Amino acid sequence: MTTTTQIPVGQIGRGPRPTGTPPDGEGSVQVQMDPALKIGTAKVFAVYGKGGIGKSTTSSNLSAAFSKLGKRVLQIGCDPKHDSTFTLTKRMVPTVIDVLESVDFHPEELRPEDFVYEGFNGVLCVEAGGPPAGTGCGGYVVGQTVKLLKEHHLLEDTDVVIFDVLGDVVCGGFAAPLQHADRALIVTANDFDSIFAMNRIVQAIGAKAKNYNVRLGGVIANRSADTDQIQKFNDRVGLETMAHFRDLDVIRRSRLKKATLFEMEPSPELEAVQQEYLRLAARLWAGTDPITASALKDREIFDLLGFD
Repeated sequence: MTTTTQIPVGQIGRGPRPTGTPPDGEGSVQVQMDPALKIGTAKVFAVYGKGGIGKSTTSSNLSAAFSKLGKRVLQIGCDPKHDSTFTLTKRMVPTVIDVLESVDFHPEELRPEDFVYEGFNGVLCVEAGGPPAGTGCGGYVVGQTVKLLKEHHLLEDTDVVIFDVLGDVVCGGFAAPLQHADRALIVTANDFDSIFAMNRIVQAIGAKAKNYNVRLGGVIANRSADTDQIQKFNDRVGLETMAHFRDLDVIRRSRLKKATLFEMEPSPELEAVQQEYLRLAARLWAGTDPITASALKDREIFDLLGFD
């Protein structure tokens, strides 16, 4: 029989670091992954980027593209807004934290249908949610979500898992999905603020790579006509742009229509975007070489991009 521990919301994220586990970086304080919670044979991607840059749109359309390639896909939203899977499911689904709270944090009382929802083309969708503001750590929420999925055997037949992660990396909790991922993908626009956030994400991935299998996969340029600033940064730190999505009205309208780009009215513009997503999915499925990038100090980014 599995023994479970009731953890009030106000206490989440306060567990001790396992004995003998080295920190990921100087001053690192965070939730550590239980070694028993490895996801398994699926390819796992964590999508990061500045808040509001379009990570959920990118993640959902990438999930749809993988499904179009015949892959069994699970998308996990890791934002308290819980809108990551909105275009896949056509609604705001309850979060893992919502349903755990409804059973007084006794996970053994939950069924898969309580927290997993089928979306477009069979993509399975989970919204981890987050603790109330100021009361806990998002790392616990991610760990508890993976634990539930493992206990209900929902990862055994999955080919691809995509974590859509909350905004800028400011603590170890936000970086928790990196403990499960094979590759981290960074969504960015061609502007200083987005690239500044990307640099912090590169730092976080470098810290996690010391103790976990995650490596940088590459950059996804989004909502940008040009990529010159992204390319300047990439050349300096050793990154690579894997896909480029322009600031197109069809992408904006897809969110308004609660639809993925693969469900919109056909047009030459739309077909080009769909093909870029399918190309990206195929490349990720085939496997990408790990990227080792060297993050810049804040002043160096200003010198590189901030004073043109």
